[in-house]
Amino acid sequence: MEAAAIQGGARIPATDWLEQAPAFLAGSSAATAMVSIAASQILLGLAIVAIFIRSMVTRTPLRWPRITAPLALFAVWTVLSLAASGHVREGWPQIRKLYVYLTVFVLYSAVRNLRQVRWIAFGSIAGATLSAAWGLEQFARKYAAAKAVHQDFYTAYVGSRITGFMGHWMTFSGEMMIALLLAGSLLLFAFSQERRAVAALLVAAVLIGCGLVAAETRSMWGGAAAGGLYLLWSRKRWLVALIPMLLAVLYIGNAFGLRERMASIVAPRGDVDSNAHRALLRRVGRQMIQAHPLLGVGPEQVARQFDAYLPADVPRPIPSSYYIGHLHNIYYHYAAERGLPALAALLWMLGLALYDFLAGLRRMPAGAPARWFLHAAVAVIFAVMLAGFFELNLGDSEVLAGFLATLGCGYVVLADAASTAS
Repeated sequence: MEAAAIQGGARIPATDWLEQAPAFLAGSSAATAMVSIAASQILLGLAIVAIFIRSMVTRTPLRWPRITAPLALFAVWTVLSLAASGHVREGWPQIRKLYVYLTVFVLYSAVRNLRQVRWIAFGSIAGATLSAAWGLEQFARKYAAAKAVHQDFYTAYVGSRITGFMGHWMTFSGEMMIALLLAGSLLLFAFSQERRAVAALLVAAVLIGCGLVAAETRSMWGGAAAGGLYLLWSRKRWLVALIPMLLAVLYIGNAFGLRERMASIVAPRGDVDSNAHRALLRRVGRQMIQAHPLLGVGPEQVARQFDAYLPADVPRPIPSSYYIGHLHNIYYHYAAERGLPALAALLWMLGLALYDFLAGLRRMPAGAPARWFLHAAVAVIFAVMLAGFFELNLGDSEVLAGFLATLGCGYVVLADAASTAS
C-alpha cells in the first residue's frame, strides 16, 4: 500500500509530496535570492536532493532546457581557463560560482506549470519590496547625516549608496531591476481585472522603482529602461512615451537629488563619476583579449594582472577611486578572463533564450495567460544585456540567481504551453 501523509484530515499520497517538494524548494531558492544568497543556495541544494529522490522513486526524468549546451560550454571553458592559468587556488571561487548556474536546470526540472511560476514571481517581488523599503530607510539616514554636517550629498553618497539586504549597491540595483520588470509585466499583461492584485503590485512596483532610482546606479537604470520600453511597446506602443516623461519629471523635480547623477551620464564630474574609469577598463580588457584570445588570463586574474596590461599612455598611479576588481562589463570581462569562446558561449545562451521566448510569444494566442511571463523574461534579458555593458552584473551571485531563475521559469512556461497544446 502506498505510503501517505495526513494533513487537515486528508491523506496526501507520498508521490504528491515527491512532486511538490522539488517545486517548493526550487521556487523558494529563486525567491529568497532577493533577500539572502546564503539561504537561496541552501534551498537550491535541498531542491537538487529532492529532485534526485523524486527521480529515483517515481522514475521522473530530468529536464534539460535548450540553453544547456551553451551553459555547459561556458562551464567547461571556465575550467579549462583556470587549468591553463596556473593560478588554480586563486581562481577557485569562480568554479564554486558555477553552482549558481544549476538554478536554471533545477527550476526547469522541478517546476511544472504557470501557477507555480506565478508564485515564484510573487515571492521574488515580495522579497525585493522588503529590500527596497529597507534601502529607502538607509537613504533617508544617509541624506540626513550628510545634511547634518553640511556635506555635499552627491559627493558623500555616490561612494556609499544604499544596499537594501545586499552587500553592495550594484547587487541591490540589479535585483531591483529584475523584480521591477516582473512586476511591470504582471501589471501590464496579467491582472487588469483583479483590483486587489493590481493595488498590491502597484505598491510593490513603486517601492522597488524608488529603491532602484535612489540607488543611483546608472547601468541598472538603463537596463530597466530598456526592459520597460519593450514591455510598454508590447502592451500599447503609445505607452513608450511614459519613460521620457518620467525621466523629465525626475530631472526637473530633482527627486532624491538625482539631477547631478543623471547629468553625469553625459557630463561626468571628475573622478567622482565612473565614465573615464570604465573607458580605461575597456582598454585594459582589449589588451588582455589580444594577448590571450583563447583562454584569457584566467578566473580571478583580471585584478591581479591589471597593471601588466595598463596602456603605456595612462598616467600612473591611476586614481584611488577607480575600482579594478573586474572590468565592469560582462562582454569584455569574460572574454579577457576566460577567452573569446567563453564570451561566445555566453552570447549563444542569451541569444538562444531570447529567440526561444520571442518565438513562444509568436506561437501563443493573444489572450494566453502565459504570455505575461514570456514578456517578462524577454524584458529581463534585454535589461541584463544592456546593463551588462557597464557592469559585471552576472558576476553577482544574487543577480545571477535571479536572472537564471527567470530563464528557467521561461522554459517551464514554454514546456507547459506545449504540453497543453498537445
